[in-house]
Amino acid sequence: MPYLELKKMLFHSYHGIMEQERKVGNTYIIDLKIYFDFNQATYSDNLEDTIDYALVYEIVKQEMAVPSKLIEHVAGRIIRHIRIELPQVKNVEIRLAKKNPPFGGDIEEAAVVIDTSSR
Repeated sequence: MPYLELKKMLFHSYHGIMEQERKVGNTYIIDLKIYFDFNQATYSDNLEDTIDYALVYEIVKQEMAVPSKLIEHVAGRIIRHIRIELPQVKNVEIRLAKKNPPFGGDIEEAAVVIDTSSR
């Protein structure tokens, strides 16, 4: 199935278990695939026949602005919000990564991946 892909969306947000993470914040990277039938748009050239990726970005931005303890929770909220606003969506795949998680190890990022097709 065809999909819309938004890659490497960057946000400075305040998610984490540790209090300092929720005060100082961190950099997060999101990759998102939204599966839906946009065949009609390939003929019509009308925005009404596809998904407005600016709207998708705004949904992600809104949810990233809500502090949470777990990135799993944030990813789930993003998926639910997309499905509410865009009922034509068949499947969502999201990768949400926290840069340099503060646990004393040498690690570039910690990430969760959710693919709703496997649910």
